[in-house]
Amino acid sequence: MRTVMITLLAVAAWGQTPQGNAQNGRKLFENYGCYQCHGREAQGGLGTGPRLGPKPIPFAAVQKYLRQPTGQMPPYTAKVVSDKDVADIYAFLQSVKQPPPAKDIPLLNP
Repeated sequence: MRTVMITLLAVAAWGQTPQGNAQNGRKLFENYGCYQCHGREAQGGLGTGPRLGPKPIPFAAVQKYLRQPTGQMPPYTAKVVSDKDVADIYAFLQSVKQPPPAKDIPLLNP
């Protein structure tokens, strides 16, 4: 019974996103150097980090990967990036807007 309760709580927590400050998250994204691989707007880059925004994966997945990455990204333990900072960075990722299609950018159209 205890295992079932723990599993249910974990599943419930998976969908919860803490409140964060997107403006502070943008600053932290730059200060921690996330932009170096993921781009200044979290758009990702060719041969570097993947796109993180807009519409990031669930908060719990971001936090888990941040703490225990499986790729080339270094781990960011809670001693390095606090849970509050992670929530702020996630709020920034959620705030990133989808860029307009190229056809809607006058300079890109002949």
